[in-house]
Amino acid sequence: MICKNLVWSVLSASIAIASAASTASAADALSLQTRSRAPVDGADGQFKIVYKTVHWAPEKTAIIVCDMWARHWCDGACDRGSQLAPRMNRFVTEARKRGVLIVHAPSSGMKHYADHPARKRATDAPKAGNVPKGMGGWAGLLPHEKKEDWPIDQSDGGCDDQPKCPSRPMDVHQTAAIEILDEDAISDSGVECWNLFEQRGIDNVILLGVHTNMCVIGRPFGLRSMVRVGKNVLLVRDLTDTMYNSRSEPQVSHVRGTELIVEYIEKHVCPTIASTALLPGPAVRFKEDRRPHVAMIVSDDHYDADKTLPAFAQMLRERYGLHCTVHHGEGKSDFPAMDDLPDADVMVLFIRRLALPEKQLATVRKYLDSGKPLVGLRTASHAFDVKGNAPEGCAEWRDFDPQVLGGSYHGHGSNTTGTDVALVRGPGGHPIIDGIEPAKWHSKGSLYFAAPIDKAATLLMNGTSDGKTEPLTWTRSYKNARVFYSSLGHPDDFGQKPFRTMLVNALFWAMDRPVPEVN
Repeated sequence: MICKNLVWSVLSASIAIASAASTASAADALSLQTRSRAPVDGADGQFKIVYKTVHWAPEKTAIIVCDMWARHWCDGACDRGSQLAPRMNRFVTEARKRGVLIVHAPSSGMKHYADHPARKRATDAPKAGNVPKGMGGWAGLLPHEKKEDWPIDQSDGGCDDQPKCPSRPMDVHQTAAIEILDEDAISDSGVECWNLFEQRGIDNVILLGVHTNMCVIGRPFGLRSMVRVGKNVLLVRDLTDTMYNSRSEPQVSHVRGTELIVEYIEKHVCPTIASTALLPGPAVRFKEDRRPHVAMIVSDDHYDADKTLPAFAQMLRERYGLHCTVHHGEGKSDFPAMDDLPDADVMVLFIRRLALPEKQLATVRKYLDSGKPLVGLRTASHAFDVKGNAPEGCAEWRDFDPQVLGGSYHGHGSNTTGTDVALVRGPGGHPIIDGIEPAKWHSKGSLYFAAPIDKAATLLMNGTSDGKTEPLTWTRSYKNARVFYSSLGHPDDFGQKPFRTMLVNALFWAMDRPVPEVN
């Protein structure tokens, strides 16, 4: 079995180098929130999700647009490509404005661009004398990948259409939906890309395009090649697709198959970013992706929420078929990717005393005012209360607890005693706690003082510590929205089955959906 710590040491070193790569001012640098997966010590085969913001100098950064052909042989691939292309174009346009080199790489399509200035820019770049071995061909596995299992079966070519599309000639020039400017470069050659990058001192490479499990990872200019030659590499995870037939192993949906490839890359190849790193508006979600959307707003100020909730989101994807996005502020009061909140089916809130930028708090308010549901955990009771000390341009919501959650948070008990949890079963029962066993357990988290709660709230759990009993978990309505709140959420709670069951039940209750059976 491969040494997972060695794999992670390679990836984490790459991230550290990437973080230090920028010599630009803070105002000019590209601030990119990366996501990767690190092995869990002592738990073979398990990974934890890691978020890290890197700052790259635009002039030392290139974006490669991989194989966004005008016509693919597979109709489904064409359709998904047409969904990706408009946001891809906006992404590269924004990056170009900031000084990033855009390299268009429609493989085998170079004859279409023989006289284009962008093509000549690639062919005319001075020949570097230090071209690494292997830049001229398809990239094989990285050394630490050789004992890893590929997550999907793509041996049939990956067409997901029924019946399967016939093999046919393709139109291999780039789709017109992604604009090529004279100042860009056009190349499908790893050697030409190397020459360009050496000429311009480019250390950082961002890949987007199709298909991740084939061309994006394997082309001479692809992820593996760029990692192998020492570049800082990122994949834009929502601006890509796979060739995967959902009737092949592991027999998951096409969108989940793409997620599995992205997760593999985050473990073994390079970190990823979302297009929201540069653009407003939600990340791309294919129209065939009809999974309920859980949007989690998380900070890491207390209780390791930045670790527990991403792991919980992963479980929801794998076992319950949910689409989960985690908006992680890294302890800062800024969640720039929150633009997809209006599209969410439920919001999970676990942040503490953050005054958000006015626009972002307005997004939260608008979401709740629209009648959409909320699941609040632990510090959500004082999520937006900074005691009148909001920085300029930011806003607080001091009465969020009584107004939305229906509580009256005013401190907590001992951090060492913990809390004895007891279910409160009403005469008619409640789907959030029905079937939870045992009915009593102990949480290592301190008892939150939340009484009195809204008279119209439905109490589901009490907590007791040092002889004091307080309401712990309840539901209520806010402007026709279903609201669930629990002051549980200590890291140890996520290891307890009753808590996990309660939280899954709460999510589906909030969305007014039955909890699916899980094998």
